[in-house]
Formats: sequence, structure tokens, C-alpha cells
Amino acid sequence: MASPFLDHVAEFMTVRRYARRTVDTYIYWIRFYILFSKKQHPAKLGDADVELFLNYLANQRHVAPRTQATALNALSFLYSKVLQKPLSLNLEFNRSQVSPKLPVVLTRPEVAALLRLIDPKYKLIAQLMYGSGLRLMEAVRLRVQDIDYDYLSVMVWQGKGNKNRRVTLAPELVTSLKQQTQHVLRYFQADLANPDYAGVWLPFALARKNPSAPKQLGWHYLFPSIKLSLDPESKCIRRHHLDESCVRREIKIAARKAEIRKNVTCHTLRHSFATHLLESGADIRTVQEQLGHTDVRTTQIYTHVLNHGASGVKSPLSQLL
Repeated sequence: MASPFLDHVAEFMTVRRYARRTVDTYIYWIRFYILFSKKQHPAKLGDADVELFLNYLANQRHVAPRTQATALNALSFLYSKVLQKPLSLNLEFNRSQVSPKLPVVLTRPEVAALLRLIDPKYKLIAQLMYGSGLRLMEAVRLRVQDIDYDYLSVMVWQGKGNKNRRVTLAPELVTSLKQQTQHVLRYFQADLANPDYAGVWLPFALARKNPSAPKQLGWHYLFPSIKLSLDPESKCIRRHHLDESCVRREIKIAARKAEIRKNVTCHTLRHSFATHLLESGADIRTVQEQLGHTDVRTTQIYTHVLNHGASGVKSPLSQLL
């Protein structure tokens, strides 16, 4: 059953340009909180109720720390922005505990093997994730015009934290990228011939300010879906980008084929990009800019990969043997 209050929160976030996924995630946790609180309106609840809910997530549901943090972010947004009743900064609750993860990094031969064995349909996007340090969603959301061939760079718009950045592009990918653009062009021409096609989705008010943009090739996704779909918001027929779950699956399959005995994910390619840049002599600030990290301390984890273990510390066993 639809909730007028949750609909109001969703509209409140949409108007303020929150990403669709963020809206869905926050609505999920706010709904969960309301149900946990026996369907009381959040305006009648407060700090103590939020603490009970967060304790429940940690003690009974055993959620991961990031999951608990996401729930807290959703409720903090609800109280501070929607209800105008900010939560206390000194909430007391049992925080989920977990040891920090170390990045999984592939060697150069392992990356080469993975890229050699991946399904050819997904090879280019995997090469971009490794060659330019892109996150998975940054890669699948690339538009045709985001590739700058003159300056051999890729423009990333509204990346994590809603930040924009320009990253390096391997010149070896230029030919493949131009071939991919021709592939997009064939879809584009077929779609324009479809009277029901409303053009590609554009963020914010861009489509209203530039009505012709949705049907311009440059705005179309570089890695398009193979079929048209109904936009759930506008109810228009559009061609979305490639489903990211397909890329995740193919990376896993390629890693198994390459017999890589590591927990390989799409993000492993980004970790490997950063580590290999540092190995090649790039300074930490350059790597920070390429990755789009706000704080250099986030980037320094890759220096730990290089400076620990056999490459940075000599084992005392070596002196015995």
C-alpha cells in the first residue's frame, strides 16, 4: 500500500536532485524504521527511537557497518531536511564492527589474462575500468561525448560524491572506442526511426533547457542496452545503458577462466590501476586526482600495498635461509 508520507519524502529528494538509487535506498530505510516503530509517524519519534532501531540492526540483524551507516544517513536526512528536527550528534548505539578491508590488487600478468579471456562484448568497458581507474557505474554511464580523443582523456560527470573529473585514456583504446561509437550510431539511427522513441534520459533540467539534446548522438550512452525500455519516471520509451550486473558477472567468469585465485570484482581493476600507477612512478597526488578522492589519505592505502610484504619489508626468515 502506498504511503503519502514516503511519497512526499521521495518527491522532496527528487526535487533536490538526489540520485534515483539514493532516493530508493533512503525510502527503504525510512520505511523499515517506521515499521520497526510500530508504524508511528517519525515526527512523533526522536533520538531514543533512532538509537533503538540502530541497535536492532547491529544486534539482531547483524548488518554490516556500511549498512548501518546508510540507515543512519537516511534517518538523519529525514529528521534534519524533511522534518526540520535534527537528530543529536551524540547518539548512543551499538555500532557494527568490522576490520578495514585491504584492496585486492592484480598483477599485470593477471590483468592481461583477465582481459584476454573476458567476453569480447565486455572487454572494452573492462579495459576502461583498468586503464582509466573508473568505477563500474562511472563506466556504464559514459556518454559518447565524454571521450576526448584530442587530449586522450575521459570526462566523468557526477561521479561518487557528485564530483566531476577528467581521467587519462590509453591511446591503444582509441580505435576500439571509435568502433563502439559506430555501434551506438546504428542503435541511434534505428531508434530515431521509432515514433515512440523519446530520446535518451538526461539529468536534471537539461532536457527542458535543450529540447533537442535527448535525440543527439553525443548524449547517448557509450555502452547502451540491447533493448529499449520504459522510463519508470517519465513513462517514455528510452534506451538505457548496459546493465551493470552483466559486467560484474563477466568479470567473475573471466577471473575463473584465468584461474586467478583472488576475490576479483570490477573494483579490483580500479585498485590495480592505482597500484600500477604508483609502481610506475606516479606521485600520490596525481593518483588521487585520477581516482577522484577528496582526501589523499584514502589514496594512501595503495602505498601500503606497495610498502608492505615482500616488496617493502624484509622477512627475518630470509636472514635464516
